[in-house]
Amino acid sequence: MNLYFKETGKTNSKTIIFLHAEGLSGWMWNEQLKSFKDYHCIVPDLPEHGKSKELKPFAIKGTAKFIVDIIYEYAHNQKAHIVGISLGAQIVLQILNIASEVVDHAFISGTLIRSIPNDEKLLKVLDHAIKVYKPVKNTNFFIKANMRTYNIPKNLFNDFKESTKQIEDESLKRILSENMIFKLPNGLEKVKVPVIIVIGEKDYKIIKESAKDLIEILPNSKGAIACKVGHLWNLESPKLFNQLLRAWINNKNLTCNDIIFI
Repeated sequence: MNLYFKETGKTNSKTIIFLHAEGLSGWMWNEQLKSFKDYHCIVPDLPEHGKSKELKPFAIKGTAKFIVDIIYEYAHNQKAHIVGISLGAQIVLQILNIASEVVDHAFISGTLIRSIPNDEKLLKVLDHAIKVYKPVKNTNFFIKANMRTYNIPKNLFNDFKESTKQIEDESLKRILSENMIFKLPNGLEKVKVPVIIVIGEKDYKIIKESAKDLIEILPNSKGAIACKVGHLWNLESPKLFNQLLRAWINNKNLTCNDIIFI
């Protein structure tokens, strides 16, 4: 099975690839697709997610290679702007490590690169969490509570519920394991690609600490805080997200009270 992806604006000259967060799928970028109709947009469902759910096993390194192959085959001039949130952002870092030549600009947000040093201990905690999570995983009450945690608009309930139901327990374990024990690839200090590293003001402390590390490591990077929003802020505040993304990939300065550059 090949990696599923949605493609819009094929005749436009520049390509953007959007990589979704763990547990969701390409639908989380719908508001971005509406705003970037003047671009060629490619939106994959990552392995074991959405319409790629049968493509197993999920691994960040393997997925990065899938995306590089898509860029070589489908992106104009074999180059793309790449956007990733959370798990998607980790995949962007892996792409920068293995094939930075295919990346024009990178936009990453909510990127976890700090984890518990003891991977075995972390995986035991994860096993326990999944056992507790399994009985309530697909209940409306739990799904709505999870959405409130991320301040996801209520009109996205059906999409969120479908993504939750599609992911099998073993798939979830693999996906979260990859996300939580992700280690920063060696060699990123040599990458010259422009990278913006964004955090939501309400995002987790460990994400904010990770962002500081990334700003120090990536030589052509800039940091930014999106005010009043959390981890999945492209869903919370799509207009603000789109403004910052458009400015970044066009090398423009964004003057906005809700974006603080660091």
